[in-house]
Amino acid sequence: MSSPRKYGIDREIAAKLAAKYDVGREAQAREWIETVIGESFPLPEFQPSLKDGVILCKLINILIPGFVKIKSSRMPFVQMENIAKFLEGCEKLGCPKHDLFQTIDLYEDKNPGQVVDAIFSLSRHAAKAGYDVPILGPKLADKHEVEFSEETLNAGKQVINTFQYGYSGGANQSGTRTGRREIGGVDPGRID
Repeated sequence: MSSPRKYGIDREIAAKLAAKYDVGREAQAREWIETVIGESFPLPEFQPSLKDGVILCKLINILIPGFVKIKSSRMPFVQMENIAKFLEGCEKLGCPKHDLFQTIDLYEDKNPGQVVDAIFSLSRHAAKAGYDVPILGPKLADKHEVEFSEETLNAGKQVINTFQYGYSGGANQSGTRTGRREIGGVDPGRID
């Protein structure tokens, strides 16, 4: 089943999304999922293998045991429900909403790049939560809060920053003249 032909802005958006899609990242995400769940994808293609949500539910159940009941069905509603449960599990593990995808992005293959990005995000957040899984992409940074003593804060109040109040030592009008301009050595107001 092929998707309907796109025109106008829909075609432009689809072209931009296709240009951003990285097959190498897809392969990394696929390998990561297969490693974590311990089985291969049922189909050679990435999106059709994930479309029913069963693999994603298996993945989230390994990270959060018993989180979702896996429903294998050909009915679109059930498949989309599986995907939604996976996304819910990702949020529970700490993945921010902006790193995840919409159900339709996967189900109708609207934004496959965002699906891959969500898998990368899940790998990082699962590893940070203490699960023994490989990390895809950069490791998440730990929050580093700095606390200043009252003495340090008061010392900072004593410093005068001239840039806050305007600096008058740089640019000035030296070398400028007032009066009529002469361009090219010819005085337009001169009569011969």
